[in-house]
Amino acid sequence: MEKLSYATLEKQGYKGYLLKDAPERVLQFGEGNFLRAFVDYFFDRLNEEAGFNGKVCLVQPIGGGEFVRKALNEQQGLYTLYLRGFENGEKVNSKRIISSVSRCINPYVDFDAFLANAKNPDLRFIASNTTEAGIAYDPACTYDDKPPSSFPAKLTRFLFERFQAFDGDKTKGFVILSCELIDHNGQELKKCVQKYVADWKLGDKFAKWVDEANTFCSTLVDRIVTGYPRAEAAALNEQNGYEDNVIDTGECFGFWVIEGPQSIVKELGLDKVDLPILVVDDHTPYKQRKVRILNGAHTSFVLGAYLKGFNIVRDCMNDDEVRGFMEDTIYNEIIPTLTLPEQELKDFAHAVTERFKNPFIDHRLLDISLNSVSKWKARCLPSVKAYFEKFGKPPKNLSASFRALVEFYGRGEKWNAEGTALEAKRGEDTYLVRDDKKVLEWFLANRGCFLDELVRKCAANVDFWGEDINKYL
Repeated sequence: MEKLSYATLEKQGYKGYLLKDAPERVLQFGEGNFLRAFVDYFFDRLNEEAGFNGKVCLVQPIGGGEFVRKALNEQQGLYTLYLRGFENGEKVNSKRIISSVSRCINPYVDFDAFLANAKNPDLRFIASNTTEAGIAYDPACTYDDKPPSSFPAKLTRFLFERFQAFDGDKTKGFVILSCELIDHNGQELKKCVQKYVADWKLGDKFAKWVDEANTFCSTLVDRIVTGYPRAEAAALNEQNGYEDNVIDTGECFGFWVIEGPQSIVKELGLDKVDLPILVVDDHTPYKQRKVRILNGAHTSFVLGAYLKGFNIVRDCMNDDEVRGFMEDTIYNEIIPTLTLPEQELKDFAHAVTERFKNPFIDHRLLDISLNSVSKWKARCLPSVKAYFEKFGKPPKNLSASFRALVEFYGRGEKWNAEGTALEAKRGEDTYLVRDDKKVLEWFLANRGCFLDELVRKCAANVDFWGEDINKYL
């Protein structure tokens, strides 16, 4: 079977959209499944529907394995993306060949090829997703490293090359789209870059150029990406009539909020297409919506649902009692505490229910249960406090979710063999409670308490919640 390539598709008489030749207008730090199913998908759509006419050059952000880079380059940047899920009450399974990627570079193998991109006058956007740990200042990185190990240091080195290549021309700066899952990702990245500029003594003119010629955008990204479909890959290749070693899969839902000037709308061509991408002055309300509704819904029902006998999120959505609890929590206890327009919030909540019904994703409740104490603090407690402040009484469902959390943890009887989790019982089944060791030690030390007492003691634990939260529950 021939590998996926433009020639292979031409032989097959492929009629779908393909962009074979275009200037590289985007540099992307990260070649993984998420960026290819999200950022590169959106640029592919912008190419087709808005005339963006730009390719994305990928940069491998860490050394080591090169399978994806080599496979992409062998396939001329092409790969097959399946977006699958449940929309408007219907099962959806859409296929698209992505042609927005030009190539993938490994700066650990060819540092000069990486820096050469800085001299490309067409390059305008930089996107990244280097994991939550990627945006971090590492003092061990130096200007002379080829390459520096941290992503912000690589970016600083690249920006300096750009500054020199175009003699500090302010029109040659970048719009930088940080997609890492940390708060204020763009601004945190800028702080790291500025620190390297100072530490490496790259000069006041360059520091000013970094600040004035470049726009560091904080962004919110939202799409579950399930990656390479190992169990289905051979059948999909057979069905497609070509070999694709970097097939990608994700859910249909996708939403990208970019905090930046409205000029980005015109530059990307967003005014010409109907894509779920917003450019706003402040992405915080949208982040709050995602954390409180999507993540908060998960955290509020999964532990109680697991104790009730469920194992998969989708199965919970097919149970009237569990789904009803979740939707009542969202619509009557969470949405009333948020600031975005009510209809926007309700539309997002409806999409959440459909996403949880996704027939292509077996999302295990025990996987979601990891680190639930810190998750409940970040995702549910703000809604609890806001509801209490607005209505002067505890929210019934969110209070019940706290009780379920305490019961789920409180069933822990002993450490597992590795000493990393507590073994607990659900009927005849043994499950593992996984969290920070200090959290697990507290529950193990208090396991003799009746549930009501344990709930009160847990709520009073200032180390967990930052205050005694009994009054809110």
